[in-house]
Amino acid sequence: MRPTAVLLQHALRLTFFTRPNCMLCTEAKDVLSKVWDRRHFEYDEIDVMQAASKEWKNLYEFDTPVVHFDKTRDLNQTTGTTMKARKLMHRFTEAEVEAAMDAVEQSQK
Repeated sequence: MRPTAVLLQHALRLTFFTRPNCMLCTEAKDVLSKVWDRRHFEYDEIDVMQAASKEWKNLYEFDTPVVHFDKTRDLNQTTGTTMKARKLMHRFTEAEVEAAMDAVEQSQK
């Protein structure tokens, strides 16, 4: 799931926080991939264990996987997500992901 020009037209962005050797992260990525087959979104993946991700490591080192749902127009240009983003953590279903997407898309239209 790499961003393309078509993806950049979408109003919703998912930022996926992950770490190496995380079975829950693998399962969560599979759920996101299945949702992607039905509904496209802008996507970014952050490995919280990378040196460049220190601020996210401090927040999510022991909580991965985490998904932030943001409207693209509200994004912070330096971090790629906002602190007020809607979040799902650990285990979640396709229905929960789509419900979170719906909620973000419908908020403050």
